Parts: sequence; structure tokens; C-alpha cells
Amino acid sequence: MVLGFSIALLVFSVLLMMLVLMHKGKGGGLSDMFGGGMQSSVGGSSVAERNLDRITIVIGLLWFACIVVLGVLVKLGS
Repeated sequence: MVLGFSIALLVFSVLLMMLVLMHKGKGGGLSDMFGGGMQSSVGGSSVAERNLDRITIVIGLLWFACIVVLGVLVKLGS
């Protein structure tokens, strides 16, 4: 069971990294260094960006739940 949640945690971690990197820079900070500040914002976010936000939140919650379950399983196992 621990192995299954460990693999799920690894998959969720990679997915979360990819989803965060797919987000558009909001300006300022490190995103300006890579040209994110040069783009003009049209105002508001598109449907694709809102869906990307929702998917990122769901994957983040699953990632967090996986960590909690792994912690409980390891604590009960010792």
C-alpha cells in the first residue's frame, strides 16, 4: 500500500511541476527574466487558463492528500 501511494506521489509531483510551468507569468519577479514581462495582457484570463488553474488545484490537493496518507501509513507501520 505504501508503494502504491509512493508511486502516486511521484506521478502527482511530476504532474504538478508540469502544470505550474505551463501557467502564464503574471509579470514581475523571475517571469520577467524570461520575457514574461514583455507580453501585453489582454485583460482577464481565457477559459484555457481558468481550466489550467482548476486542474492545478485538484492535482495539488491530491498531492497533499497523498502525503498525508503516506505519513499516516508510515506512522502506523512503525
